[in-house]
Amino acid sequence: MRGVYKYTIPETRKELDGWRAQAEKIPNEELRNQALASLRDKQFHCEGGTVYALPDLPNRHILIPLIVSYQTISDYLDNLCDRSTSMDPNDFRLLHQSMLDAVDPEATPVNYYALREEQDDGGYLRNLVTSCQELTRQLPGYASAKPQIQDLAGLYTDLQVYKHIKPELRETALLEWWSEHRHRTPQFRWNEFAAATGSTLGVFMLFLAASDDQLTEEQAASIHTAYFPHVCALHIMLDYLIDQDEDRIGGDLNFCNYYENVETMLDRIAFIVEMARSDVQKIPGSAFHRMIIEGLLAIYLSDPKVSEQQEVRVVSKRLMKNSPMTRVFFFIFSRWIRKHM
Repeated sequence: MRGVYKYTIPETRKELDGWRAQAEKIPNEELRNQALASLRDKQFHCEGGTVYALPDLPNRHILIPLIVSYQTISDYLDNLCDRSTSMDPNDFRLLHQSMLDAVDPEATPVNYYALREEQDDGGYLRNLVTSCQELTRQLPGYASAKPQIQDLAGLYTDLQVYKHIKPELRETALLEWWSEHRHRTPQFRWNEFAAATGSTLGVFMLFLAASDDQLTEEQAASIHTAYFPHVCALHIMLDYLIDQDEDRIGGDLNFCNYYENVETMLDRIAFIVEMARSDVQKIPGSAFHRMIIEGLLAIYLSDPKVSEQQEVRVVSKRLMKNSPMTRVFFFIFSRWIRKHM
């Protein structure tokens, strides 16, 4: 925690201030509003993501800007698609091509807005993409990590396309997509697979791994397996867990709504927790990864949204029961931070 508050949070906020200054100059009002809203409302995504710079602080000058740039693309596009003036899947896919280009240093940026009315962002999205590309070139092990990162980025892009199309088409599209990939996660239901594809944590871990010039393709593949699907699914299922009321009001898709009852939802999340713990034991630095898992549980379950939703409160209490001390520490600390920062 000392590292977080001495290094990652201050440097993350400095990076975000730079992107905010660019976002304020976006000529198109809608694009400007969505860019600024994502930076304002989703800052904690970047602050959480840059924890992955902690194990390699000497390279944080690469890892923190890279994680912030990549997560900012994700948050900005999520806002654009959630409150979109378009319902065109081709538009959503072209927008998210930016995330695929961002993790490919050889890719040439294109006009990602070509299929929508709003066009002029003053170079904001292109600058985010080229920032990622320039930073990935500085990671000595990136060539070994790149195929695994591209796999996760591709799955993320697919999800964002299917979850933002017309509400009456979403579930069918997601089920068809899952049928193509279900062999990868036979232990998962379709909503859990979809949740796993929506996390950027696996990409961040692979960015960290790529700072090692000795990284092999086999090691990168083992990291991918350790994070996808269980750690990634836990991240997003907890996010959806606390957002159920908010998504219901906004008419947004929520993967926690596809369980038969609260008991089943609790059992499935508990299963994902145990599988995630087991998976990270198989890669180096398992103590750090266990900290990530306990931190995820604590940060989400201590969110004020939990106390406002009776069913979520029940699930939270059950998941916190008999918690290890690490989780209890993060739970108490997260509540304190929300009051004092």
